[in-house]
Amino acid sequence: MTSYLYLYTHSPLIARKSGISVNGHIDCVSCVFTVPHVQKVISRTFEALGSQVKAESLVLSLSSSPVFLWPNKGGHATGIINLTLMTEVTEPGVLSAPTLLRGSKKHHLLQTTLPMDCVVSVLSSESISVVCGTLVGALCSQLGDMEKVALRHMKGTALLIPQPFHFLLPAPVGLVTVVYPAGVPDSQLETQRKELHSLFELPDDRPYLRRANALHFPDEPYKDGYLRNPHVHLNHPALENGKPYLVQGVYSYHHYMQDRVDDNGWGCAYRSLQTICSWFQQQGYVERAVPSHKEIQQALVEVGDKQGSFLGSRQWIGSIEVAAVLDQLLGVTSKIMFVSQGSELASKGRELANHFLSEGTPIMIGGGVLAHTILGVAWSETTGQIRYLILDPHYTGAEDLQVITDKGWCGWKGPEFWDQNAYYNLCLPQRPKTI
Repeated sequence: MTSYLYLYTHSPLIARKSGISVNGHIDCVSCVFTVPHVQKVISRTFEALGSQVKAESLVLSLSSSPVFLWPNKGGHATGIINLTLMTEVTEPGVLSAPTLLRGSKKHHLLQTTLPMDCVVSVLSSESISVVCGTLVGALCSQLGDMEKVALRHMKGTALLIPQPFHFLLPAPVGLVTVVYPAGVPDSQLETQRKELHSLFELPDDRPYLRRANALHFPDEPYKDGYLRNPHVHLNHPALENGKPYLVQGVYSYHHYMQDRVDDNGWGCAYRSLQTICSWFQQQGYVERAVPSHKEIQQALVEVGDKQGSFLGSRQWIGSIEVAAVLDQLLGVTSKIMFVSQGSELASKGRELANHFLSEGTPIMIGGGVLAHTILGVAWSETTGQIRYLILDPHYTGAEDLQVITDKGWCGWKGPEFWDQNAYYNLCLPQRPKTI
């Protein structure tokens, strides 16, 4: 049994991760392995694991340290610590001379590693003994959930690995953990999600419990290299009786020169579209990857918007094309807002605020030769004052959050940011009604 525990005792959030090796032997004289027989062995294996975790012999060792803790016997510690979980391999009993027996049987072996991942919430003032005890209880509970998922989604005698995911749901529910079977796509788990939406009294028109909705802990870097939500590091502008209306959820910042594509001077709308696609992907609406420039161009040719010569070109696209690609590749519909000149954008505060309240999706705006992404507005209903939260796809530098926010590549802009005499089209993507 191998595991890793991360305890943040200065915070009310305690995260625990581990991997437990599971071996199940099925003896069979007739060589016919029935599903009920396999299920009984799996249940006995999970029961044995639960007993090991509850045993007084369970040990938590501090990583890179000679210090050990016995969570089921008590103990105290403070600070941030990394722990490794160990269980007793041999069974306690009276010592006796070894006896060797040789038998001839046919066996069916089930072997897998359970990716244990428990999260519990405790007060920062709690002793380490209370924290460890709470973690042990959560571990036992998760083993039970894993057993149910493993048995529910068995394919013949094949065992699908149960995987836990953490979700931060709207108040008052908060943090919950759900176990899904590996290899089964979200599209085939809708029945289970409906049960959970009903249990937690969640709306039935948007996803909360798809894998992409899982909580991303601060100490877990994203592997794709893109920045997420740089706007959360900005202060809101001060407007008289003003309120911010912002994008809901997580998106990736896509801009010039990424992905080894030199699109400087022509790809700003492509990048804004990629940011929007990343939002739909990371909210769990779609499972496909963010489309490349080539895939965007191919989609426009397929819908008849462009000729074949458009493929591989450096031609610009606008809001209408962005809406067409979203529909073709993601099945997402969009509303288009037309503004005859930039000076009119200041009067669109109510419409934009309502969009971010109801849909919460990033907006692509194109005018003249430039495209930008609008992530929100700060708007005063009484004075009409407005500021726009802009994510600029024209940035060509590295993924440096401080540069991006300090230099205004992601920042709040006033009405003067827009060309007062140029026309603008805005693409406002709409959320699909699904869980």
